[in-house]
Amino acid sequence: MVCIAVIPAITVTWLAAGNTRRALEQEVIQSNLSRIAWAGEAVGSHLTQLNNLIYTLMISPAFGEYTAGEDGQSLSAQFTAQRNLINTATAIYYSSHSSLVEIELYFKEKNRLLTVSERDNIQSPPSEPAVWRELVKRNADYLIQSRPGVPEEFTLTRSLNKFENKSRFGSISLKVKWRMMDNGLDLLRSESEAGVFLLDEAGQVMYQPTSGSLPELQGLHLKQSGAGYERLPDYYLFYYQPDGWGVTVVKALPVSYIDQSVATTQKYGLIVGVVSAASAALLAALLAYTVSRPIIRLARSMRGMNWLREEEGPSPNRYDEIGLLELRFHTMSSRIREHIRNEYSINLEKQTAQLKALQAQINPHFLQNTLQLIGSMSFSKAPSDIYRIIQSLSEMFRYVIREPDELATIRMELKHLSNYMHIQGQRYSNKLSYEVEEAGEYADCLLPKLSLQPIVENAFMHGFDRKKGNWELRVQLVPNEEGLCIRITDNGLGMSAARLDEVRARVGSPSGLLWTSGSSIGLYNVAARIRLHFGGAYGLTIDSSLGAGTTVSIYIPIRKKGEAHDAEQRSFNQQQ
Repeated sequence: MVCIAVIPAITVTWLAAGNTRRALEQEVIQSNLSRIAWAGEAVGSHLTQLNNLIYTLMISPAFGEYTAGEDGQSLSAQFTAQRNLINTATAIYYSSHSSLVEIELYFKEKNRLLTVSERDNIQSPPSEPAVWRELVKRNADYLIQSRPGVPEEFTLTRSLNKFENKSRFGSISLKVKWRMMDNGLDLLRSESEAGVFLLDEAGQVMYQPTSGSLPELQGLHLKQSGAGYERLPDYYLFYYQPDGWGVTVVKALPVSYIDQSVATTQKYGLIVGVVSAASAALLAALLAYTVSRPIIRLARSMRGMNWLREEEGPSPNRYDEIGLLELRFHTMSSRIREHIRNEYSINLEKQTAQLKALQAQINPHFLQNTLQLIGSMSFSKAPSDIYRIIQSLSEMFRYVIREPDELATIRMELKHLSNYMHIQGQRYSNKLSYEVEEAGEYADCLLPKLSLQPIVENAFMHGFDRKKGNWELRVQLVPNEEGLCIRITDNGLGMSAARLDEVRARVGSPSGLLWTSGSSIGLYNVAARIRLHFGGAYGLTIDSSLGAGTTVSIYIPIRKKGEAHDAEQRSFNQQQ
Protein backbone atom coordinates (compact mmCIF):
# COMPACT_ATOMS: atom_id res chain seq x y z
CA MET A 1 0.00 0.00 0.00
CA VAL A 2 2.88 2.36 0.73
CA CYS A 3 4.46 1.64 -2.67
CA ILE A 4 1.14 2.16 -4.44
CA ALA A 5 0.82 5.57 -2.78
CA VAL A 6 4.44 6.70 -3.13
CA ILE A 7 5.47 5.59 -6.65
CA PRO A 8 2.84 7.71 -8.49
CA ALA A 9 3.70 10.73 -6.34
CA ILE A 10 7.41 10.36 -7.14
CA THR A 11 6.71 9.95 -10.88
CA VAL A 12 4.43 12.99 -11.01
CA THR A 13 6.95 15.05 -9.04
CA TRP A 14 9.78 14.10 -11.39
CA LEU A 15 7.75 15.00 -14.51
CA ALA A 16 6.47 18.23 -12.95
CA ALA A 17 9.99 19.26 -11.90
CA GLY A 18 11.28 18.75 -15.47
CA ASN A 19 8.46 20.73 -17.03
CA THR A 20 8.79 23.46 -14.41
CA ARG A 21 12.50 23.78 -15.06
CA ARG A 22 12.08 24.13 -18.81
CA ALA A 23 9.28 26.68 -18.45
CA LEU A 24 11.17 28.64 -15.81
CA GLU A 25 14.35 28.63 -17.90
CA GLN A 26 12.53 30.11 -20.89
CA GLU A 27 10.87 32.73 -18.71
CA VAL A 28 14.19 33.72 -17.12
CA ILE A 29 15.93 33.95 -20.51
CA GLN A 30 13.22 36.10 -22.13
CA SER A 31 12.82 38.44 -19.15
CA ASN A 32 16.58 38.93 -18.77
CA LEU A 33 17.04 39.56 -22.51
CA SER A 34 14.50 42.36 -22.21
CA ARG A 35 16.15 43.74 -19.08
CA ILE A 36 19.67 43.60 -20.53
CA ALA A 37 18.43 45.50 -23.62
CA TRP A 38 16.85 48.22 -21.47
CA ALA A 39 19.92 48.45 -19.25
CA GLY A 40 22.28 48.53 -22.24
CA GLU A 41 20.29 51.28 -23.92
CA ALA A 42 20.30 53.24 -20.65
CA VAL A 43 24.12 52.92 -20.43
CA GLY A 44 24.45 53.99 -24.07
CA SER A 45 22.15 56.94 -23.41
CA HIS A 46 24.32 58.05 -20.46
CA LEU A 47 27.47 57.81 -22.58
CA THR A 48 25.76 59.81 -25.34
CA GLN A 49 24.84 62.51 -22.82
CA LEU A 50 28.48 62.73 -21.74
CA ASN A 51 29.58 62.91 -25.38
CA ASN A 52 27.07 65.73 -25.95
CA LEU A 53 28.71 67.65 -23.09
CA ILE A 54 32.02 67.36 -24.94
CA TYR A 55 30.42 68.51 -28.20
CA THR A 56 28.77 71.40 -26.35
CA LEU A 57 32.21 72.53 -25.22
CA MET A 58 33.75 72.00 -28.68
CA ILE A 59 31.17 74.11 -30.50
CA SER A 60 31.22 76.93 -27.96
CA PRO A 61 32.59 80.31 -29.16
CA ALA A 62 35.12 80.32 -26.32
CA PHE A 63 36.60 76.99 -27.55
CA GLY A 64 36.83 78.27 -31.12
CA GLU A 65 38.39 81.55 -29.98
CA TYR A 66 41.00 79.73 -27.89
CA THR A 67 41.97 77.16 -30.53
CA ALA A 68 42.06 79.73 -33.36
CA GLY A 69 44.28 82.12 -31.43
CA GLU A 70 47.77 82.81 -32.85
CA ASP A 71 50.93 82.83 -30.86
CA GLY A 72 51.44 86.44 -31.93
CA GLN A 73 48.41 87.56 -29.96
CA SER A 74 48.99 89.78 -27.01
CA LEU A 75 49.17 88.21 -23.60
CA SER A 76 45.97 90.00 -22.65
CA ALA A 77 44.09 88.48 -25.60
CA GLN A 78 45.47 85.03 -24.89
CA PHE A 79 44.50 85.30 -21.23
CA THR A 80 40.99 86.48 -22.13
CA ALA A 81 40.47 83.56 -24.54
CA GLN A 82 41.79 81.09 -22.00
CA ARG A 83 39.57 82.57 -19.25
CA ASN A 84 36.49 82.39 -21.46
CA LEU A 85 37.21 78.74 -22.26
CA ILE A 86 37.59 77.89 -18.57
CA ASN A 87 34.35 79.71 -17.75
CA THR A 88 32.50 77.76 -20.44
CA ALA A 89 33.93 74.45 -19.19
CA THR A 90 33.05 75.43 -15.61
CA ALA A 91 29.45 76.10 -16.61
CA ILE A 92 29.28 72.66 -18.26
CA TYR A 93 30.88 71.07 -15.16
CA TYR A 94 28.34 72.56 -12.77
CA SER A 95 25.45 71.67 -15.05
CA SER A 96 26.31 67.98 -14.50
CA HIS A 97 28.04 68.28 -11.14
CA SER A 98 26.24 65.23 -9.68
CA SER A 99 27.99 62.96 -12.21
CA LEU A 100 31.12 64.84 -13.29
CA VAL A 101 34.25 64.88 -11.16
CA GLU A 102 36.55 66.82 -13.46
CA ILE A 103 37.01 68.16 -17.03
CA GLU A 104 40.50 68.15 -18.60
CA LEU A 105 41.40 69.92 -21.84
CA TYR A 106 44.81 69.11 -23.31
CA PHE A 107 46.27 71.06 -26.27
CA LYS A 108 49.33 69.39 -27.73
CA GLU A 109 50.70 72.33 -29.73
CA LYS A 110 50.27 74.85 -26.92
CA ASN A 111 51.37 72.25 -24.29
CA ARG A 112 48.53 73.37 -22.07
CA LEU A 113 46.50 71.25 -19.66
CA LEU A 114 43.37 72.98 -18.38
CA THR A 115 41.65 71.27 -15.46
CA VAL A 116 38.12 72.32 -14.43
CA SER A 117 36.60 71.04 -11.21
CA GLU A 118 35.75 72.65 -7.90
CA ARG A 119 39.21 74.19 -8.36
CA ASP A 120 40.53 75.27 -11.75
CA ASN A 121 44.11 74.58 -12.74
CA ILE A 122 46.25 75.58 -15.72
CA GLN A 123 49.63 74.01 -16.30
CA SER A 124 52.21 73.12 -18.89
CA PRO A 125 52.82 69.42 -18.19
CA PRO A 126 56.42 68.20 -18.43
CA SER A 127 55.24 65.21 -20.45
CA GLU A 128 52.20 64.18 -22.42
CA PRO A 129 49.24 62.94 -20.29
CA ALA A 130 48.80 59.19 -20.22
CA VAL A 131 45.32 59.34 -21.75
CA TRP A 132 46.72 61.31 -24.74
CA ARG A 133 49.40 58.71 -25.29
CA GLU A 134 46.77 55.95 -25.15
CA LEU A 135 44.66 57.77 -27.79
CA VAL A 136 47.65 58.07 -30.08
CA LYS A 137 48.68 54.47 -29.47
CA ARG A 138 45.23 53.13 -30.37
CA ASN A 139 44.63 55.79 -33.05
CA ALA A 140 41.14 56.13 -31.57
CA ASP A 141 38.68 59.01 -31.62
CA TYR A 142 37.37 58.24 -28.13
CA LEU A 143 38.44 56.20 -25.15
CA ILE A 144 36.55 54.90 -22.08
CA GLN A 145 38.75 53.75 -19.19
CA SER A 146 38.45 52.97 -15.50
CA ARG A 147 40.57 55.23 -13.35
CA PRO A 148 43.47 53.35 -11.74
CA GLY A 149 43.16 53.45 -7.97
CA VAL A 150 39.69 55.06 -8.13
CA PRO A 151 37.28 52.16 -8.90
CA GLU A 152 34.18 54.31 -8.46
CA GLU A 153 35.11 56.62 -11.40
CA PHE A 154 35.88 56.30 -15.11
CA THR A 155 37.25 58.59 -17.85
CA LEU A 156 35.62 59.39 -21.22
CA THR A 157 38.16 61.00 -23.54
CA ARG A 158 37.41 62.47 -26.98
CA SER A 159 40.17 63.34 -29.46
CA LEU A 160 40.36 66.89 -30.87
CA ASN A 161 41.11 66.84 -34.61
CA LYS A 162 41.68 69.68 -37.09
CA PHE A 163 38.92 70.00 -39.62
CA GLU A 164 41.09 70.50 -42.67
CA ASN A 165 43.48 67.55 -42.31
CA LYS A 166 42.01 65.51 -39.41
CA SER A 167 45.27 65.77 -37.52
CA ARG A 168 45.01 65.34 -33.73
CA PHE A 169 45.88 68.48 -31.75
CA GLY A 170 44.42 67.73 -28.30
CA SER A 171 41.82 65.93 -26.22
CA ILE A 172 38.94 66.53 -23.84
CA SER A 173 38.54 64.15 -20.88
CA LEU A 174 35.56 63.83 -18.57
CA LYS A 175 36.15 62.12 -15.24
CA VAL A 176 32.76 60.67 -14.33
CA LYS A 177 31.23 58.77 -11.36
CA TRP A 178 30.13 55.26 -12.28
CA ARG A 179 27.04 55.66 -10.14
CA MET A 180 25.39 57.65 -12.93
CA MET A 181 24.96 54.23 -14.63
CA ASP A 182 23.24 52.67 -11.61
CA ASN A 183 19.70 53.74 -12.45
CA GLY A 184 20.00 51.82 -15.72
CA LEU A 185 21.88 48.84 -14.28
CA ASP A 186 19.32 48.52 -11.47
CA LEU A 187 17.02 46.92 -14.02
CA LEU A 188 19.31 43.87 -13.92
CA ARG A 189 19.07 43.34 -10.16
CA SER A 190 15.98 41.10 -10.38
CA GLU A 191 17.86 38.14 -8.82
CA SER A 192 20.08 38.58 -5.80
CA GLU A 193 22.42 35.78 -6.97
CA ALA A 194 23.23 37.52 -10.29
CA GLY A 195 26.33 39.58 -10.99
CA VAL A 196 26.24 42.73 -13.17
CA PHE A 197 29.35 44.01 -14.99
CA LEU A 198 30.52 46.63 -17.50
CA LEU A 199 33.34 45.34 -19.73
CA ASP A 200 35.70 47.21 -22.01
CA GLU A 201 36.66 46.16 -25.51
CA ALA A 202 39.28 43.75 -24.14
CA GLY A 203 36.71 42.02 -21.94
CA GLN A 204 38.12 43.45 -18.71
CA VAL A 205 35.76 44.49 -15.92
CA MET A 206 35.46 48.27 -15.66
CA TYR A 207 32.56 48.46 -13.20
CA GLN A 208 30.68 45.98 -11.01
CA PRO A 209 27.73 47.47 -9.07
CA THR A 210 26.68 44.14 -7.52
CA SER A 211 28.34 41.17 -5.88
CA GLY A 212 28.86 37.99 -7.83
CA SER A 213 31.55 36.38 -9.96
CA LEU A 214 32.17 36.67 -13.68
CA PRO A 215 32.64 33.39 -15.57
CA GLU A 216 35.55 32.79 -17.93
CA LEU A 217 34.85 34.67 -21.20
CA GLN A 218 37.81 33.47 -23.27
CA GLY A 219 36.69 31.74 -26.42
CA LEU A 220 33.24 33.35 -26.43
CA HIS A 221 32.18 35.38 -29.46
CA LEU A 222 29.71 38.00 -28.29
CA LYS A 223 27.61 39.96 -30.76
CA GLN A 224 29.02 43.31 -31.83
CA SER A 225 25.76 45.09 -30.97
CA GLY A 226 22.37 44.36 -29.48
CA ALA A 227 21.28 41.85 -26.87
CA GLY A 228 22.23 38.17 -26.64
CA TYR A 229 22.92 35.35 -24.22
CA GLU A 230 25.16 32.32 -23.85
CA ARG A 231 24.44 29.13 -21.87
CA LEU A 232 27.62 28.20 -20.01
CA PRO A 233 28.03 25.11 -17.78
CA ASP A 234 27.43 27.08 -14.57
CA TYR A 235 25.99 30.39 -15.78
CA TYR A 236 23.49 32.05 -18.04
CA LEU A 237 25.44 34.97 -19.58
CA PHE A 238 23.30 37.88 -20.85
CA TYR A 239 25.02 40.79 -22.62
CA TYR A 240 24.34 43.99 -24.56
CA GLN A 241 26.76 46.24 -26.48
CA PRO A 242 25.54 49.83 -27.03
CA ASP A 243 26.33 50.97 -30.57
CA GLY A 244 29.63 52.76 -31.10
CA TRP A 245 31.02 52.78 -27.56
CA GLY A 246 33.01 49.55 -27.20
CA VAL A 247 31.36 48.85 -23.84
CA THR A 248 29.50 45.62 -22.98
CA VAL A 249 26.86 45.28 -20.29
CA VAL A 250 26.97 41.73 -18.88
CA LYS A 251 24.74 39.89 -16.40
CA ALA A 252 25.89 36.50 -15.09
CA LEU A 253 23.07 34.44 -13.55
CA PRO A 254 24.08 31.14 -11.88
CA VAL A 255 22.30 28.03 -13.13
CA SER A 256 21.71 27.17 -9.48
CA TYR A 257 19.10 29.96 -9.35
CA ILE A 258 16.76 27.95 -11.56
CA ASP A 259 17.71 24.73 -9.79
CA GLN A 260 16.69 26.29 -6.47
CA SER A 261 13.32 27.29 -7.90
CA VAL A 262 12.79 23.77 -9.22
CA ALA A 263 13.79 22.41 -5.81
CA THR A 264 10.65 24.06 -4.41
CA THR A 265 8.50 21.96 -6.72
CA GLN A 266 10.44 18.87 -5.77
CA LYS A 267 10.03 19.72 -2.07
CA TYR A 268 6.26 19.97 -2.38
CA GLY A 269 6.22 16.77 -4.38
CA LEU A 270 8.21 15.10 -1.63
CA ILE A 271 5.74 16.42 0.93
CA VAL A 272 2.87 14.94 -1.10
CA GLY A 273 4.76 11.64 -1.27
CA VAL A 274 5.39 11.62 2.47
CA VAL A 275 1.76 12.46 3.20
CA SER A 276 0.65 9.71 0.85
CA ALA A 277 2.99 7.22 2.50
CA ALA A 278 1.82 8.29 5.94
CA SER A 279 -1.80 7.93 4.87
CA ALA A 280 -1.13 4.47 3.50
CA ALA A 281 0.71 3.47 6.66
CA LEU A 282 -2.15 4.85 8.77
CA LEU A 283 -4.68 2.88 6.76
CA ALA A 284 -2.61 -0.28 7.13
CA ALA A 285 -2.30 0.32 10.88
CA LEU A 286 -6.05 0.89 11.11
CA LEU A 287 -6.75 -2.41 9.40
CA ALA A 288 -4.25 -4.22 11.61
CA TYR A 289 -5.75 -2.59 14.70
CA THR A 290 -9.24 -3.67 13.71
CA VAL A 291 -8.10 -7.25 13.28
CA SER A 292 -6.10 -7.44 16.53
CA ARG A 293 -8.08 -4.94 18.61
CA PRO A 294 -8.71 -7.15 21.67
CA ILE A 295 -5.02 -7.98 22.12
CA ILE A 296 -3.97 -4.35 21.61
CA ARG A 297 -6.54 -3.18 24.14
CA LEU A 298 -5.30 -5.62 26.75
CA ALA A 299 -1.64 -4.74 26.09
CA ARG A 300 -2.35 -1.03 26.45
CA SER A 301 -4.29 -1.65 29.67
CA MET A 302 -1.31 -3.52 31.14
CA ARG A 303 1.23 -0.94 29.96
CA GLY A 304 -0.74 2.13 31.06
CA MET A 305 -2.04 0.82 34.38
CA ASN A 306 -1.90 3.44 37.15
CA TRP A 307 -1.55 1.73 40.51
CA LEU A 308 -2.57 4.81 42.48
CA ARG A 309 -5.62 6.07 40.58
CA GLU A 310 -8.93 4.25 40.60
CA GLU A 311 -9.97 3.17 37.10
CA GLU A 312 -13.16 1.68 35.77
CA GLY A 313 -12.98 -1.86 34.46
CA PRO A 314 -13.88 -2.78 30.87
CA SER A 315 -17.45 -3.42 29.86
CA PRO A 316 -18.04 -7.13 29.30
CA ASN A 317 -18.57 -6.91 25.54
CA ARG A 318 -16.53 -10.05 24.77
CA TYR A 319 -17.01 -13.56 26.14
CA ASP A 320 -14.08 -15.36 24.55
CA GLU A 321 -10.68 -16.09 26.08
CA ILE A 322 -9.37 -12.55 25.44
CA GLY A 323 -12.41 -10.95 27.09
CA LEU A 324 -12.10 -13.23 30.13
CA LEU A 325 -8.36 -12.45 30.43
CA GLU A 326 -9.04 -8.71 30.25
CA LEU A 327 -11.75 -8.92 32.91
CA ARG A 328 -9.51 -10.95 35.27
CA PHE A 329 -6.63 -8.52 34.77
CA HIS A 330 -8.71 -5.49 35.78
CA THR A 331 -10.04 -7.36 38.80
CA MET A 332 -6.47 -8.15 39.87
CA SER A 333 -5.34 -4.55 39.35
CA SER A 334 -8.22 -3.27 41.52
CA ARG A 335 -7.14 -5.54 44.37
CA ILE A 336 -3.50 -4.48 44.01
CA ARG A 337 -4.48 -0.79 44.18
CA GLU A 338 -6.53 -1.44 47.31
CA HIS A 339 -3.58 -3.25 48.91
CA ILE A 340 -1.22 -0.35 48.03
CA ARG A 341 -3.59 2.20 49.57
CA ASN A 342 -3.82 0.16 52.76
CA GLU A 343 -0.05 -0.25 53.02
CA TYR A 344 0.52 3.42 52.34
CA SER A 345 -2.00 4.47 55.01
CA ILE A 346 -0.49 2.11 57.61
CA ASN A 347 3.08 3.21 56.84
CA LEU A 348 2.13 6.89 56.87
CA GLU A 349 0.32 6.56 60.20
CA LYS A 350 3.31 4.71 61.67
CA GLN A 351 5.79 7.32 60.46
CA THR A 352 3.54 10.13 61.69
CA ALA A 353 3.32 8.55 65.14
CA GLN A 354 7.11 8.13 65.24
CA LEU A 355 7.62 11.73 64.17
CA LYS A 356 5.27 13.12 66.83
CA ALA A 357 6.98 11.00 69.49
CA LEU A 358 10.38 12.30 68.43
CA GLN A 359 9.18 15.89 68.35
CA ALA A 360 7.96 15.54 71.95
CA GLN A 361 11.46 14.64 73.13
CA ILE A 362 13.96 17.03 74.67
CA ASN A 363 17.37 15.83 75.73
CA PRO A 364 17.09 15.27 79.54
CA HIS A 365 20.78 15.93 79.90
CA PHE A 366 20.37 19.35 78.27
CA LEU A 367 17.37 20.12 80.51
CA GLN A 368 19.35 19.10 83.62
CA ASN A 369 22.32 21.26 82.62
CA THR A 370 20.00 24.21 81.95
CA LEU A 371 18.35 23.93 85.37
CA GLN A 372 21.76 23.72 87.02
CA LEU A 373 22.79 26.82 85.05
CA ILE A 374 19.72 28.68 86.33
CA GLY A 375 20.54 27.63 89.88
CA SER A 376 24.13 28.82 89.66
CA MET A 377 23.08 32.10 88.00
CA SER A 378 20.75 32.85 90.92
CA PHE A 379 23.81 33.50 93.10
CA SER A 380 25.79 35.63 90.62
CA LYS A 381 23.57 37.06 87.90
CA ALA A 382 20.89 39.70 87.72
CA PRO A 383 17.26 38.58 87.74
CA SER A 384 16.86 39.83 84.16
CA ASP A 385 19.59 37.44 82.93
CA ILE A 386 17.99 34.54 84.80
CA TYR A 387 14.59 35.46 83.35
CA ARG A 388 16.04 35.47 79.82
CA ILE A 389 17.35 31.91 80.29
CA ILE A 390 14.02 30.74 81.68
CA GLN A 391 12.20 32.50 78.81
CA SER A 392 14.42 30.78 76.20
CA LEU A 393 13.82 27.38 77.78
CA SER A 394 10.07 28.07 77.98
CA GLU A 395 9.88 29.06 74.30
CA MET A 396 11.75 25.89 73.35
CA PHE A 397 9.16 23.78 75.21
CA ARG A 398 6.32 25.79 73.73
CA TYR A 399 7.69 25.32 70.18
CA VAL A 400 7.97 21.54 70.65
CA ILE A 401 4.64 20.99 72.42
CA ARG A 402 2.23 23.60 71.03
CA GLU A 403 3.15 23.56 67.33
CA PRO A 404 1.23 20.63 65.80
CA ASP A 405 2.42 21.03 62.20
CA GLU A 406 4.98 18.57 60.89
CA LEU A 407 6.55 21.32 58.77
CA ALA A 408 7.81 24.64 60.11
CA THR A 409 9.20 27.76 58.49
CA ILE A 410 12.88 28.60 58.51
CA ARG A 411 12.02 31.66 60.61
CA MET A 412 10.51 29.44 63.32
CA GLU A 413 13.42 26.99 63.19
CA LEU A 414 15.98 29.79 63.47
CA LYS A 415 14.04 31.26 66.41
CA HIS A 416 14.07 27.89 68.17
CA LEU A 417 17.80 27.54 67.42
CA SER A 418 18.41 31.06 68.75
CA ASN A 419 16.84 30.12 72.10
CA TYR A 420 18.99 27.00 72.26
CA MET A 421 22.18 28.92 71.41
CA HIS A 422 21.35 31.60 74.00
CA ILE A 423 21.29 28.94 76.73
CA GLN A 424 24.49 27.31 75.45
CA GLY A 425 26.11 30.72 75.17
CA GLN A 426 25.49 31.32 78.87
CA ARG A 427 26.96 27.92 79.73
CA TYR A 428 30.09 28.29 77.61
CA SER A 429 30.43 32.06 77.40
CA ASN A 430 34.21 31.97 77.71
CA LYS A 431 34.93 29.77 74.71
CA LEU A 432 31.83 29.64 72.44
CA SER A 433 31.31 31.98 69.48
CA TYR A 434 28.59 31.45 66.92
CA GLU A 435 27.00 33.18 63.91
CA VAL A 436 23.47 32.52 62.58
CA GLU A 437 22.63 34.10 59.23
CA GLU A 438 19.33 35.96 58.77
CA ALA A 439 16.70 34.08 56.76
CA GLY A 440 15.83 37.08 54.57
CA GLU A 441 13.63 36.18 51.59
CA TYR A 442 13.72 32.48 52.57
CA ALA A 443 12.12 33.02 56.00
CA ASP A 444 8.79 31.45 54.92
CA CYS A 445 10.31 28.37 53.28
CA LEU A 446 9.26 25.09 54.87
CA LEU A 447 11.37 22.29 56.33
CA PRO A 448 10.63 19.46 58.79
CA LYS A 449 10.18 20.70 62.33
CA LEU A 450 13.19 20.29 64.65
CA SER A 451 15.73 20.00 61.81
CA LEU A 452 18.35 22.59 62.79
CA GLN A 453 18.58 22.40 66.59
CA PRO A 454 19.25 18.60 66.67
CA ILE A 455 22.20 19.03 64.28
CA VAL A 456 23.65 21.88 66.34
CA GLU A 457 23.09 19.81 69.50
CA ASN A 458 24.95 16.97 67.80
CA ALA A 459 27.90 19.35 67.30
CA PHE A 460 28.02 20.07 71.06
CA MET A 461 27.73 16.40 72.02
CA HIS A 462 30.26 14.95 69.57
CA GLY A 463 32.30 17.86 68.22
CA PHE A 464 32.90 20.21 71.13
CA ASP A 465 32.61 17.77 74.07
CA ARG A 466 36.33 16.99 74.32
CA LYS A 467 37.75 19.86 72.27
CA LYS A 468 40.11 22.31 73.92
CA GLY A 469 40.29 25.94 72.95
CA ASN A 470 37.63 28.10 71.33
CA TRP A 471 34.42 26.63 69.93
CA GLU A 472 33.08 28.16 66.68
CA LEU A 473 29.77 27.43 65.00
CA ARG A 474 28.19 29.01 61.94
CA VAL A 475 24.79 28.61 60.21
CA GLN A 476 24.47 29.81 56.57
CA LEU A 477 21.67 29.85 53.97
CA VAL A 478 22.98 29.24 50.43
CA PRO A 479 20.54 29.09 47.47
CA ASN A 480 21.31 26.67 44.63
CA GLU A 481 19.71 25.37 41.43
CA GLU A 482 17.66 22.68 43.24
CA GLY A 483 16.42 24.93 46.08
CA LEU A 484 18.11 25.98 49.31
CA CYS A 485 21.12 24.67 51.26
CA ILE A 486 21.33 25.30 55.01
CA ARG A 487 24.99 24.78 55.98
CA ILE A 488 25.97 24.20 59.64
CA THR A 489 29.74 24.31 60.25
CA ASP A 490 31.70 23.72 63.46
CA ASN A 491 35.42 23.55 64.29
CA GLY A 492 35.02 20.51 66.55
CA LEU A 493 36.94 17.26 66.66
CA GLY A 494 35.61 16.03 63.32
CA MET A 495 35.48 12.39 62.20
CA SER A 496 37.87 9.87 60.78
CA ALA A 497 37.39 8.73 57.19
CA ALA A 498 35.98 5.36 58.27
CA ARG A 499 33.49 6.90 60.68
CA LEU A 500 32.50 9.50 58.06
CA ASP A 501 31.76 6.75 55.49
CA GLU A 502 29.63 4.91 58.07
CA VAL A 503 27.62 8.04 58.93
CA ARG A 504 27.16 8.96 55.26
CA ALA A 505 25.90 5.46 54.44
CA ARG A 506 23.32 5.59 57.20
CA VAL A 507 22.21 9.17 56.44
CA GLY A 508 21.90 8.39 52.74
CA SER A 509 19.90 5.17 53.28
CA PRO A 510 16.83 5.26 50.96
CA SER A 511 14.70 3.14 53.31
CA GLY A 512 12.91 6.20 54.70
CA LEU A 513 12.71 4.70 58.22
CA LEU A 514 12.82 7.02 61.24
CA TRP A 515 15.59 5.93 63.61
CA THR A 516 14.19 5.84 67.11
CA SER A 517 17.25 4.72 69.03
CA GLY A 518 18.94 7.25 71.30
CA SER A 519 17.57 10.03 73.43
CA SER A 520 17.43 12.84 70.83
CA ILE A 521 16.52 13.58 67.25
CA GLY A 522 19.79 13.05 65.37
CA LEU A 523 21.18 13.37 61.85
CA TYR A 524 19.53 10.19 60.59
CA ASN A 525 16.04 11.24 61.62
CA VAL A 526 16.45 14.70 60.07
CA ALA A 527 17.59 13.13 56.78
CA ALA A 528 14.73 10.57 56.81
CA ARG A 529 12.10 13.23 57.51
CA ILE A 530 13.37 15.49 54.72
CA ARG A 531 13.12 12.59 52.25
CA LEU A 532 9.66 11.69 53.60
CA HIS A 533 8.32 15.21 52.99
CA PHE A 534 10.21 16.33 49.86
CA GLY A 535 11.44 13.19 48.10
CA GLY A 536 14.72 11.43 47.52
CA ALA A 537 16.31 14.38 45.70
CA TYR A 538 16.73 16.20 49.04
CA GLY A 539 18.34 15.35 52.38
CA LEU A 540 21.69 15.75 54.14
CA THR A 541 25.34 15.67 53.16
CA ILE A 542 28.22 15.55 55.65
CA ASP A 543 31.82 16.68 55.18
CA SER A 544 34.35 16.23 58.00
CA SER A 545 38.05 15.97 58.66
CA LEU A 546 39.55 14.60 61.85
CA GLY A 547 40.65 17.53 64.00
CA ALA A 548 39.33 20.16 61.55
CA GLY A 549 35.58 20.17 62.20
CA THR A 550 32.38 19.07 60.49
CA THR A 551 29.97 20.63 57.98
CA VAL A 552 26.38 19.36 57.68
CA SER A 553 24.45 20.62 54.62
CA ILE A 554 20.64 20.39 54.57
CA TYR A 555 19.11 20.47 51.06
CA ILE A 556 15.43 21.42 50.80
CA PRO A 557 13.24 22.83 48.01
CA ILE A 558 12.09 26.43 48.13
CA ARG A 559 8.50 25.66 49.05
CA LYS A 560 6.04 27.59 51.18
CA LYS A 561 2.77 26.79 52.94
CA GLY A 562 0.14 25.08 50.82
CA GLU A 563 2.69 23.06 48.87
CA ALA A 564 3.54 20.50 51.54
CA HIS A 565 0.77 18.07 50.59
CA ASP A 566 1.89 18.07 46.93
CA ALA A 567 5.47 17.39 48.05
CA GLU A 568 4.40 14.36 50.11
CA GLN A 569 2.36 12.97 47.22
CA ARG A 570 5.30 13.34 44.81
CA SER A 571 7.62 11.72 47.35
CA PHE A 572 5.30 8.74 47.67
CA ASN A 573 5.00 8.41 43.87
CA GLN A 574 8.80 8.37 43.57
CA GLN A 575 9.06 5.64 46.21
CA GLN A 576 6.48 3.55 44.35
